[in-house]
Amino acid sequence: MRDGPDMGSTSTILPLRLESVSYEAGGKRLIDDVSLTLAAGARTVILGPNGAGKSLLMRLCHGLIVPSAGRIDWLGAGSAESRQRQAMVFQRPVMLRRSVAANIAYALKLRRVPRSERAGRIARMLERTGLGSFAGQPARRLSGGEQQRLALARAWATEPEMLFLDEPTASLDPAATSAVEDIVAQMHAAGAKIVMTTHDLAQARRIADEIVFLHRGRLLEQLPADAFFAEPATKEAAAFIAGRLHW
Repeated sequence: MRDGPDMGSTSTILPLRLESVSYEAGGKRLIDDVSLTLAAGARTVILGPNGAGKSLLMRLCHGLIVPSAGRIDWLGAGSAESRQRQAMVFQRPVMLRRSVAANIAYALKLRRVPRSERAGRIARMLERTGLGSFAGQPARRLSGGEQQRLALARAWATEPEMLFLDEPTASLDPAATSAVEDIVAQMHAAGAKIVMTTHDLAQARRIADEIVFLHRGRLLEQLPADAFFAEPATKEAAAFIAGRLHW
């Protein structure tokens, strides 16, 4: 079993390109004419004030909602398989009414992983996420941090090439946050492209290789993280970093 996408393979779903993407709901334009490219490798963190459209943009990229205008295309050689080669973890993941191990087994079944491979893959993912002793316990009885680690294990087991993370540590304490960040780092090292939203600037500084900055549904900046934090290109980004931009 691979530890992550085979980055040496010529088959890839990346890059992901958005061209003039907009999304409207309730008569309001919530994502407004966004164009950007998400390439392999760099860990991308989407930042912006509350209501900027961070989660909406991620859901559009993942295919959970359809844009009102514009195009979203996976441009790699394996683009036809894009749905099978991406995963998403939410702030409050849904745990199935079954054991910890069975939650991962169900995800593998959906991805049509051969039955003969499932037990070994489940054991490895639980070990890597620190959940090896919880395999037979009901998933819904885990703590919030443990459930988030299980959500990551479940996603990792499917070997995603692109992993979307929507505020994965927003409700966690510092120790649980650190554990989640460590797992995300492992997944990135194994070859997964990370795209993550967060409201925590300190976390963004720790994790990001590049920043995508949204304000009122519009893309204002896409910069290497060091450049964004040292010298943001827009007054809105500068105000956000300084804690002065709330909407």
